[in-house]
Amino acid sequence: MTGGGRILAIDHGAARCGCAVCDPSGTIVRPIEAIEPTEAEAVARVARAQGVEEIVLGLPVSLNGEEGAQARVVRGFGEELAALLDEIPVSFFDERFTTRQAQESRRGGASAAEDSLAAAHLLEAYLLTREAARR
Repeated sequence: MTGGGRILAIDHGAARCGCAVCDPSGTIVRPIEAIEPTEAEAVARVARAQGVEEIVLGLPVSLNGEEGAQARVVRGFGEELAALLDEIPVSFFDERFTTRQAQESRRGGASAAEDSLAAAHLLEAYLLTREAARR
C-alpha cells in the first residue's frame, strides 16, 4: 500500500471509544488503549499524541445501509472532533461487522479490548478500500 500518513480509527460507543492506529505507510494496524469516557477532547489529545494525519470514525449503519439514531450521534461527535482538530480531517466509514470480527479476534487469542479490536478491523477495511480506489 502506498503511504498516506498515520490514521486513527475510532469505534465510538456510549461508554468508551475503541482506538486503533496505522503506521505511516498504512500497512500495519494496531489497536491501542480505548478512551473512557467518550469525549471529543480526549480523542483529540490521543490524535495529537499519536501524530495522526487523519481520523476515521466508524459509522453504524443498518444491514441495508441506512443511518439511524446512533449514526446521527456519531456524525455529531465527528463534527465536534473536527471543530477541535481543524488541522486533522475527520471522515466516516461503514463499521458493519467490525464488532463480530473483534469478537472472533478475541476468541482467536487477541488480548486488546474488544472496542479497540473493532477499531482495528475498521481501519484495515478503510485502508483496503482506499487502496483499491487508487488503483
